[in-house]
Amino acid sequence: MISEEYFYAIALRECSQIGDIHFHKLVRTFGSAQEAWKRAKKEYKRLEGIGQKTVSDIGNEEHLKFAEEELNFCEKNNIQIRLRHLNETPFLLRECNDAPAILYQKGEINDSFPKVSIVGTRNMTSYGQQFIVEFFEASQSSQYTSVSGLALGVDKEVHEQSIRTGKPTIGVLAHGFQFLYPAKNRRLSEKILEEKGALITEFSSSRKPDRENFIQRNRIVAGMSPATIVVETGFGGGSVNTAAFANDYNREVFALPGKITDTSSQGCNQLIFHNKATAISTIKDLVNILGFNDPKEKMEELFPYSETQIQLSENQYLIYQSIKDQPQISLDDLSQKIEVSTHKILPIILELELLGKVKSFSGRQFIAI
Repeated sequence: MISEEYFYAIALRECSQIGDIHFHKLVRTFGSAQEAWKRAKKEYKRLEGIGQKTVSDIGNEEHLKFAEEELNFCEKNNIQIRLRHLNETPFLLRECNDAPAILYQKGEINDSFPKVSIVGTRNMTSYGQQFIVEFFEASQSSQYTSVSGLALGVDKEVHEQSIRTGKPTIGVLAHGFQFLYPAKNRRLSEKILEEKGALITEFSSSRKPDRENFIQRNRIVAGMSPATIVVETGFGGGSVNTAAFANDYNREVFALPGKITDTSSQGCNQLIFHNKATAISTIKDLVNILGFNDPKEKMEELFPYSETQIQLSENQYLIYQSIKDQPQISLDDLSQKIEVSTHKILPIILELELLGKVKSFSGRQFIAI
């Protein structure tokens, strides 16, 4: 039996002037959605920044009828209702000031698993697809949940690769559960649930997939995870919008760079250029930064290099071998050891760092990798 709090929460959120931020302020002030429904209209002066007009729709009997129908629909269709103010929504999402007051959920979310949001264009290229496949291969030994938007293109590939590699995945919908958009993904949505993933939406059951809903949906995708990966997107694409939300929430954003002539990479390149995302150089580095350590040894890099293919010059080899023989050697000691001045050593060390052969530390100390 669903408690009355869910009933009044749905009714309250349906009020014309009550968005997620106002909803949170109401339940914080009055202690519950039920109390806010009963008292807010008379006691609105207790609410900072909320006037009489904002609360005027509270108490409308039509919203109570709507809430009753919504509860019945959810019960018949095995849909769980999650309330933010009861700490039932994913904990990272709850940190966002504009987080949904209500989430409707099918399936299960293990909130103890780390999450990563991966988004991109519907017009995915083979470059983007290769990246997604190799990312999931490289991180297969780690336990995490992927989050995406269940659209075509990148989103679809993310959900499919998650399932293929045994990772739970969450599809965030831009509509209510009476619909599924795009219809082509119906079997995929069923597979997500079969493989212990979840479908979630902030929209009540009858909400159609209207254009503006997708932008609203993107903030959930960004808010669910500590990091968002933008695979491919054009200028002004929806994924740029998702990255903007992630930046606002002080989350990490990574973008896959591409050719400046490729329209599907222009949005990613723009994010990187404006310091709104960190460029992905290798999958190994990305997996390590995300904390998904122990990538498969056999995985090649996205931009691969092989040790056997790197031909070091005589000076590069001399410096590399000297650092390898004496880990954390200082610049001065290295200079003394090989009898080469420091100003000649530094450019060669930079070359070795770019080749991934040497790493520098504070105090001008170096180790071989």
